[in-house]
Amino acid sequence: MLEFLGTIMGNILSLPGILGLAVGLMTRNPALGAGLGGIVGLAEAFAFAGFSVAGMEGMETVISVAVGLVFGTLGTAIRRKGTTI
Repeated sequence: MLEFLGTIMGNILSLPGILGLAVGLMTRNPALGAGLGGIVGLAEAFAFAGFSVAGMEGMETVISVAVGLVFGTLGTAIRRKGTTI
């Protein structure tokens, strides 16, 4: 359980969380922000696997993409709410 929670928190504080939020802030379309965040999560998993699909672990990749999706959408929501005040 601690390994699972550590994987989630590590991804939030790593590229999928930070860059996912940043790319989400670049658009006002939630679907585009989520898609770009998911791509960042997939790229991070691919890069940390040594640029080899065989080195990617399934659960870590899913968590990385999910965190990217959530934070990409969150970045879009921040941009939309910030511009409407």
